Amino acid sequence: MSERSASGMMPGRKRRGGRAALKKSRSKRSTNMLPALKRKLPLVEPMNEEQVLKIDDASMAILEEVGVVFRDNQAIADWKSVGADVRDGDRVHLDRGLVRELIKSIPNSFTFHARNPDNNLPFGNDHAIFVPMTGAPYLRDLDDKRRGPTLDDLANFHKLSHMLPAIHSSAHHIVEPMDHVISHRHLRITYSSMKHSDKTFMGMTTSGKNAEDVLDMCAILFGEAYLEDHAVVTGNCNGNSPLVWDETMLSAMRAFNKRNQPVLCSPFVLGGANTPASTAPAVAQLNAEALSALAYTQVVRKGCPAIYGHYLSTVSMASGAPMAGTPEISLMNFMIGQMARHYDVPWRTSNTLGGAKTFDAQAGYESASTMMAGLLAGANYLWHSAGWNEAGMHCSMAKFIVDAEQCAMGYRMAEGIRWDDFDEALSAVRDIGPGGHYLGHEHTLANFQDAFFMPRMFDNNSIEQWVADGSQEITERALTEARALLKAYEEPKLDSAIDEALRDYIDRREREIPAVEALNTEH
Repeated sequence: MSERSASGMMPGRKRRGGRAALKKSRSKRSTNMLPALKRKLPLVEPMNEEQVLKIDDASMAILEEVGVVFRDNQAIADWKSVGADVRDGDRVHLDRGLVRELIKSIPNSFTFHARNPDNNLPFGNDHAIFVPMTGAPYLRDLDDKRRGPTLDDLANFHKLSHMLPAIHSSAHHIVEPMDHVISHRHLRITYSSMKHSDKTFMGMTTSGKNAEDVLDMCAILFGEAYLEDHAVVTGNCNGNSPLVWDETMLSAMRAFNKRNQPVLCSPFVLGGANTPASTAPAVAQLNAEALSALAYTQVVRKGCPAIYGHYLSTVSMASGAPMAGTPEISLMNFMIGQMARHYDVPWRTSNTLGGAKTFDAQAGYESASTMMAGLLAGANYLWHSAGWNEAGMHCSMAKFIVDAEQCAMGYRMAEGIRWDDFDEALSAVRDIGPGGHYLGHEHTLANFQDAFFMPRMFDNNSIEQWVADGSQEITERALTEARALLKAYEEPKLDSAIDEALRDYIDRREREIPAVEALNTEH
């Protein structure tokens, strides 16, 4: 029998700090962004090939026989120019052959370029990114009080997005800055996204002209020529289900397409209200809506990047309220993933959704269910990945922090099994033998930081230790963490000439744009 110390170490092996090193390591906070997730887990694909083709055929039949309304004169002219059958003024009937030919030119992968090249992100195929929620007209703040947001609140969320490792984007209007004129907000929101983080971001699509302003600001930040062959910003365009695309979204879509920037083509699904009250037919309709928009991007500019999008919820037949985290939403995500791969285009889902009014157990269960389905379905763009609650009506500062950690945990799971230290770790079994423990072994001390994910926000201590530490529940722990992160935040400074040019652009456009109060949100 081998001789060992009480720690389980073999004689002569140097201890690397032991428990003190472990405790010190756990107290350190990493803010370095994780690379784009490269999935290595098998995908959940509940449909066989025959069923995939059945959805495809049903969707194509909807496009051919029912048609899609494009409430936009320019879009109608564009469709006519490629031979689409336009009836009743704005109803476009699309031949399946035309649709298939158009979507073939959508890239199946590309790279999101950030102002810090270290934060560039490969995207599409088996790569995925996590993007925070957007569009909340309220927030739950650092005191967990529900109130209207300000531009400073938005800046805090952008700062947190910059510092949280699993968050890959600063998005755009995570919360609506209610202290700023609505018709000018898109300018201030875009500047905040650019100023407070050097990750990729999203651009407002609340009108065609607003989208053009965003892209002009991107041209100031990156250079006009750079936009021609580099994706630097993402736009989202929501459809009006069933089977309608309106002028606001289409004009914004064209603005992004013409500058060769990716858009999410996102039907807005309230299952049972604006789709059939059945999972597979709802997906067939959604698929038709998404394909019609994806095809249109290629009419505007062949080869421009585009992303198969959607927003999914089911409607309570008791109250009419949208629901999150339901089994049918997970099934739809699995099916949509299969359809996107069938057409060989990247796709978006919504992550960590919930309808709870506070950061409670309902919020956790709904969000976990939604995230697991999105990861196992193979989504590339995991939007609304942090903060979403109350069906998107507020962004919770506490939930933002915990959601981001959950994304890091999901990231680790989706990376799959690591085999790099398999033989070395097995040798530890021979060292320790029956009845020992591994806490002081050289392999454990060398690998404890990476062997198993150690959440900061979850408390796994004994009840006695938890009480001694102040009996904090997760909301309080998360808000403490948010305050610490904001205190430690260091701004990734913009080049002074670029910063001045952006400010000058904002000043000029705010003089030109009438001060109008009208709200437009995205999902």
